[in-house]
Amino acid sequence: MGVMRKALLAASTNAWMRDHLTQYGFVKRSVRRFMPGETIEEALAAARDLQRDAMTTILTRLGENLTRVEEFEEVTQHYLEVLDKVAASGLDAQVSVKPTQLGLDLDPALCERNLERLLDRAGERGNFVWIDMESSPYVDRTLDLYRKARARSPRVGVALQAYLYRTAKDLESLLPLGSAIRIVKGAYLEPPAVAFPEKADVDKNYVRLMERLLLAGNYPGLATHDEAIIAHARRFVRRHDIGTDRFEFQMLYGVRRDLQEKLRQAGHRLRVYIPFGTQWYPYLMRRLAERPANIAFVLGNIVRESVPGR
Repeated sequence: MGVMRKALLAASTNAWMRDHLTQYGFVKRSVRRFMPGETIEEALAAARDLQRDAMTTILTRLGENLTRVEEFEEVTQHYLEVLDKVAASGLDAQVSVKPTQLGLDLDPALCERNLERLLDRAGERGNFVWIDMESSPYVDRTLDLYRKARARSPRVGVALQAYLYRTAKDLESLLPLGSAIRIVKGAYLEPPAVAFPEKADVDKNYVRLMERLLLAGNYPGLATHDEAIIAHARRFVRRHDIGTDRFEFQMLYGVRRDLQEKLRQAGHRLRVYIPFGTQWYPYLMRRLAERPANIAFVLGNIVRESVPGR
C-alpha cells in the first residue's frame, strides 16, 4: 500500500483531524465534488439529474459507528422517509445503509429489527436496500445480518470487498442464496494479515470475483472506477454472451464522470452511488486515498484560495 494512501486512510479515522480540518472552507467545498450536499433534497435533485441522463442511483446517508439507541432510531426513520420520497418522486433510486448506523455495535438484535423495517418499507415501495460492508472486524456480523435479511426478503443486497483474502470464500457461500452482490475493492485501512497490501493483488482478486459473479448470473453490481478492469469486464461479457441487462456498473458520484458518460453511451447500465449528510469527513479522506487526481483537485482549491483577489 502506498504511503500517501495509508496516511489518508489513517486520517479518515482520526477524530482530531476530523474536528479541525472540517472547519476550513476549502475542505468543505472540496467535498462537493464527491457529494451533491448534506440533505436528502439535494441528493434527490442529483438523482433526478442523473436519471435524465439515463443513469440510476443509490442513496446513502454518511456516518457510521453510532452508539446511542436514539441515533439508530433517527437513522432508521430517516431511511424510511427516503424510501417514501423516492417512491413519490418516481425515481429509480435504491438505498444503502451501514449496519453500525442501525445499531450493530451496541445491539445486533436491534440492528436486525431496524433493517427489517427498512426491508418491509422497500417491499411496499417496490425498492431495494443495499447493506454496505464496513471494516474487516464487521464482516462476519454483517454477513449474518444479510443472510437473515435475505431469508426475509429478496429486496436486499450486500457489498463484498476484493482486498480481503476471505472474500472468495464468502462469495461462494452467498451465491446459492441468489444473492445480489456489489463487489468493491475496499476502502478501509486493513492489516496485511487480512487484506492484500498491494494494489496489483487487489486488482487481480477483483477480476476473479467479478468473473465469478458474472457467470453466476445474480445481476451483480460491478463497483469500480478502474478503467482497465472495466475494459476487462466488457470483453468478458462479450466473450461469454452475457447481456448488458444481466449486470450493472456502479460508480461514485463525482468520480470519473467522463467514464460514466462513456459507459452510458455504450449502452451499459450504470448506477451512481450518491452520498449525503453531515458526517462526510471519513468519506472525503477515503476518496482522496483512492486516486491521486482527487488529491490534485483539493490542492488546486488551496492554491486558488491563496491567490489574492480570487
